[in-house]
Amino acid sequence: VSLGMLDEEQNKDPEVGKTIRALFIISPDHKVRLSMFYPMSTGRNVDEILRTIDSLQLTDRLKVVATPANWTPGTKVMILPTVTDEEAHKLFPKGFDKVSMQSGVNYVRTTENY
Repeated sequence: VSLGMLDEEQNKDPEVGKTIRALFIISPDHKVRLSMFYPMSTGRNVDEILRTIDSLQLTDRLKVVATPANWTPGTKVMILPTVTDEEAHKLFPKGFDKVSMQSGVNYVRTTENY
């Protein structure tokens, strides 16, 4: 049995190195918060990377919100469902909106006042 790396015929053709681009966002406490892998044929979106960092910093600071898809700083965030309305009124005294759900249960709340 022969291994390919030992086969003289296979070693005659030089292998072209193929890279993959990796991005890691690591928090000050040395935890990996995000990892993204891009094939060499795909460009990276710096705006998305910065948006992600902004989101991580905001949600770490406030701890009671989450950012929706395509969120950018200054736009609405979602208040976590674990926060009661009473707590939300104290945390966001300038107000928040309740999103009407088809089920009739209005557990989704958003605010721009953070």
